[in-house]
Amino acid sequence: MKKQKKLCVLFLCSVGLTGTKYGCGGGGCGACTVMVSRYNPIQDTVLHWSVNACLQPICSLHGAAVVTIEGIGSTKTKLHPVQERIAKAHGSQCGFCTPGMVMSMYTLLRNNPQPTMEDIRETLGGNLCRCTGYRPIIDGFKTFCDVRTISGELFSMDEVLPLDPTQDLIFPPELLIMRKQKAEQLCFQGEKARWISPADLKDLIKLKAEYSNAPLLVGNTTIGPKMNLKGTVHPLVIYGGSIPELQAVKWRNNSVTVGAGCSLSVLKDILLRGTEELGPEKSRVYQALVQTLQCLAGKQIRNMAVSNKNKLLLYYKTIQDSINTLALKDLKRAPHKFTFILQLQYEFSLHSEKLNVNPCAFQWEFVSAFRQSQRREFAFSIVNAGMRVVFRHNSNVVENLDIFYGGVGPTLVKARHTCKELMGRKWDEKLLVEGTQLLEEEISVPPTAPGGREEYRKTLVLSFFFKFYMQVLLELQQKVGMNDLPLEYLSALKPFKNEVPQGNHSFQLVPETQSSSDPVGRPNVHQAALQQATGEAVYYDDIPSVKGELFVSMVTSTRAHAKIIFIDASVALAMSGVITFISAKDVPGQNRRLWFNNPEELFAEEEVICVGQIIGAIVAETREQAKRAAEQVAITYQDIQPAFFTIEEAIEHQSFFDPKRKLERGNVEEGFEKADHILEDELYMGGQEHFYMETQGLIAIPKAEAGEMELYVASQHAAYTQEVVGITLGIDSNKITCHVKRLGGGFGGKVMKIASLSAIAATAAYKTDRAVRCVLERGDDMLITSGRSPFLGKYKVGYMNDGTILAADITYYSNGGCTLDESSFIMEKALLHMDNGYKIPNLRGHGLVCKTNLPSYTAFRGFGGPQGLTIIEGVLHEVAARCGLPVRDINMYKDEKCYTHHKQLFSPRDMVRCWNECLEKSDYTHRCLSIEQFNAHNHWKKRGISIVPLKFGIGFSKGFYNQGAALVNIYKDGSVLISHGGTEMGQGINTKAIQIASRILKVPMSSIHIKETCTGNVPNAAPSAASFGTDAVGMSVKNGCEKLMRRLEPLIKKHPQYTWQQLVSKTYCQKISLSATGFFMGPHTSVDWEKSEGNAYYYFTFGACCSEVEIDCLTGDHKNIRTDIVMDVGRSINPALDVGQVEGGFVQGIGLYTIEELQFSPEGVLLTRGPSQYKIPALCDVPPQLNVHLLRNADNPHAIYSSKGIGEPPVFFGCTLFFAIKEAIAAARRERGLSDSFPFSSPATAEKIRMACEDCFTRMNPLDRKVKTKPWTINV
Repeated sequence: MKKQKKLCVLFLCSVGLTGTKYGCGGGGCGACTVMVSRYNPIQDTVLHWSVNACLQPICSLHGAAVVTIEGIGSTKTKLHPVQERIAKAHGSQCGFCTPGMVMSMYTLLRNNPQPTMEDIRETLGGNLCRCTGYRPIIDGFKTFCDVRTISGELFSMDEVLPLDPTQDLIFPPELLIMRKQKAEQLCFQGEKARWISPADLKDLIKLKAEYSNAPLLVGNTTIGPKMNLKGTVHPLVIYGGSIPELQAVKWRNNSVTVGAGCSLSVLKDILLRGTEELGPEKSRVYQALVQTLQCLAGKQIRNMAVSNKNKLLLYYKTIQDSINTLALKDLKRAPHKFTFILQLQYEFSLHSEKLNVNPCAFQWEFVSAFRQSQRREFAFSIVNAGMRVVFRHNSNVVENLDIFYGGVGPTLVKARHTCKELMGRKWDEKLLVEGTQLLEEEISVPPTAPGGREEYRKTLVLSFFFKFYMQVLLELQQKVGMNDLPLEYLSALKPFKNEVPQGNHSFQLVPETQSSSDPVGRPNVHQAALQQATGEAVYYDDIPSVKGELFVSMVTSTRAHAKIIFIDASVALAMSGVITFISAKDVPGQNRRLWFNNPEELFAEEEVICVGQIIGAIVAETREQAKRAAEQVAITYQDIQPAFFTIEEAIEHQSFFDPKRKLERGNVEEGFEKADHILEDELYMGGQEHFYMETQGLIAIPKAEAGEMELYVASQHAAYTQEVVGITLGIDSNKITCHVKRLGGGFGGKVMKIASLSAIAATAAYKTDRAVRCVLERGDDMLITSGRSPFLGKYKVGYMNDGTILAADITYYSNGGCTLDESSFIMEKALLHMDNGYKIPNLRGHGLVCKTNLPSYTAFRGFGGPQGLTIIEGVLHEVAARCGLPVRDINMYKDEKCYTHHKQLFSPRDMVRCWNECLEKSDYTHRCLSIEQFNAHNHWKKRGISIVPLKFGIGFSKGFYNQGAALVNIYKDGSVLISHGGTEMGQGINTKAIQIASRILKVPMSSIHIKETCTGNVPNAAPSAASFGTDAVGMSVKNGCEKLMRRLEPLIKKHPQYTWQQLVSKTYCQKISLSATGFFMGPHTSVDWEKSEGNAYYYFTFGACCSEVEIDCLTGDHKNIRTDIVMDVGRSINPALDVGQVEGGFVQGIGLYTIEELQFSPEGVLLTRGPSQYKIPALCDVPPQLNVHLLRNADNPHAIYSSKGIGEPPVFFGCTLFFAIKEAIAAARRERGLSDSFPFSSPATAEKIRMACEDCFTRMNPLDRKVKTKPWTINV
């Protein structure tokens, strides 16, 4: 046992069970979910739990049965209904998260074969998906409920396998026999650690007395992430999870005793039972605890985590963050007691400690819990609170008051002085005023507090107290007839309810005249969906180890700008299993290469220019050895000044990359002169992490002759990876072959950065002459590879009284990081989209890429489009706010023939159709009136709505990338094999290619196979990006198939009675080639930046989106209520895949514009390096009503079968939530007599929302009292 290896990374992979995926190592994504079953001797039953395999030490599984995705069904034997239904419902795109989703649902069905929708929502709360938007997953799984509504005609429930619990795996009888025998102490000895499982409670107490410093582990949700991600090693671990006494639950008359080994899920069930028995009035503590537990972590973590004193003491990053705020230790008066038996984790006592919680048996006692986090579920609290008040009988006089806060200090904080001062007072407005003043003085959050957000946290302290005041006041009204609480305050007392997403979908059906065997235009299931749902789909790290395989781990810079004085790898090289250390001097070819005349270094040689820059790499026998040794490489630096990180600093230092771009039409100055009004402002838009579920990596395998190298790599651009590896090794490309089976998500992040990682692994393979595997940990991936560029748009706009915009001048600044990467192309795309759907006669845009000391930003879905579009939408939003007119509609392109600001001709007809249809389907006008009424009757909650159009360019503005190639082979048995240059990463490019080939060859899709993307089959392929993949690949496959059909045509005419197989056989015998290359030479696109003109894109994809949100003005929380999208995808090749792309892109946009916030320290260190700090949308973030409609009767003569590219455009629609939130804030500000023009940047986090809703609480911390200190984070 080495470092208490975790279940999924050691055991499962070593025995070939690769279906369970490793996504983060900290229990934060759910990709590694498996089912663990244990016999419980107290209940005399077998219990099933979904758990995170990445946190399950193998030693803890003694006596347990583990079921992985492979154990429940297979395409080779028989599918389980869960696997079949998620596949048929189109709930699997890239497929990396699918096994975890399946296992979560499977476990639920093992425990409850007839679940409710709420059961499903809770079960999937701990599973993240970056592709689908969750709705199709829910659609597949809700077929197990009584709810039978499914999304239109996207999939059918006909002929699906029924759920038959009698066919499920039984608990192994030998484990039953073993668990019923007397337990013995177990000891596991490893290289660096020892694990002891005590036989019973007495044995545990004895061991803890003997080894007082050894951690006591039960759920491993606190120690596990530290061991996985920080390399923490404990020489001895004592495991208490198998001791029956610690899992006992005893009900006696008016009390319940819960063992410290009981999980949070068990605790929640107990609280629910207590609530039912006591009734609503007497179980207020139970209800508050349940409310907290439902939002705490994911189901898998709650199934593992236990409550103990160390976890109950609140501090900044505690898993059980809110529980202790309600477990008030001095409440022992009640006749009904709720008791925890706590075995302390570090300060172990020989006696059990009891924690008594009053379940509120008295009618004059009130208890509430509050929490606010970055994401409503599956996230740590920013601040949480537990409050309790007891009144004198039949009065409103406070007899006892307890107020506890978490997240405002290094441990739990009780407002003792405030409570003391308010006792004996009447519960009225005077108490509220004095209470908030006392809390403001007593509860301090220093500017240096870990996590920052000090002003927001201080405001939450007061807001939570105000909410508690209102809740209690409302109940007192009914008891003692106090003055009524204003009706418009009541909505603030109801927390937002999390719901499962559902929606309506519509698309154009194929014509009745189309042959039933022609699959084009039909919602066919993703070609690999069943393999993904069974865990059979192979990703690069699922490939079995090659004999002698080594592992590489990167050594990265810890300084932002410094000279490298000395690199000392001696300690690392002396460690067990370490083979070598490689750096720039080990590169056989070129360490430095030019990228559009800008230098890119593989290894930093003399100077580092960002934190996270790769300086070298350790090569070792195992992953763990390589990782541990990399941490021991000592580097001596000499800092270089200046080092700066923000756009503002770059502007100050005039630090920009070349080229600087400009586009202009009309006469902007003349337009300003004619305008009735001039507005100048700016809009900042933060960056975004790709957070593909599969981290970056590859396997490099050197061959025995001629310097050949095979790479199995997760790349969107295999040809570029091949090129960079060749340059690095000094080897011709014809000796380097890159294989790409599929990606577990890409989103643009696996185009450029993976090439450098591949070159490093290839260098290691070259030096050692052994295969080398590179798999980045989630934190390293986020640090090294970076993501979407932050943007700052500074604008000046001139408009008329009637809402017409005459002129706009916008300067775009992007943070490019330390090297150019693709930032210049990203900026160009932003400029090319700065008009969106609006005809602004005088429009000028400047684009400058800032050079800073941050890791280089790179391509991300949308590629600058969302940033360019958002800033012009911000301009339109502000103009509309000032003139009160439908500015978007007034300024929209509407002529049959229009020219963009870069003089490209297009017809906006379908964009206007999307706009009008979206207005109609969303019932926009009526809902605007409803929102006005809602806002008028609700003071502390406000709603907003926003609708935007979209014109998005498809294809590469660099014309040479607009090409595609394919190879089509027909074998003698009639089967067809296609190779093409695209990369399958969930978007369904292989599925569409097979549909196209099936139509032309007139063979069923089942006879066509696509094995992989390989540079040896299709050379010089363009990247799978720019929403151009299906256009390029589809056309090339079509071309290749048509070539073959032309060869077959004479025989078809001569032998019309032949079957396909007979025809192929006859063709072969006549020595006619059954192999053909297909090629597509796309349009020439280019822009003359000097003249501000050019056809930049192949065509435009249009759409419109309307979203409604509701905000809580007291906390900054918000709920996405409803979204309606109308999308022009031309004639869809596969409506199910296209709807999936629209939904998935939109949900990624939800993250971009609302909750995904990258944080950097003032030293330029990325702080958000995993799912515990960085939150992508979970199930709770998706609007309960998400309607997607594909525009009917839309044609596109430019692309394959009149379809349109759809991958990137929908991301931008997330901005409708941003602007709807801004509308809601403006409504709150107007009501408070404040200006409805205010600074507001993206993402619209809870902190920004709350602080923009200025009120008496936010103003209690005046500017003149603030101490200027170094901030916790900076806006880059």
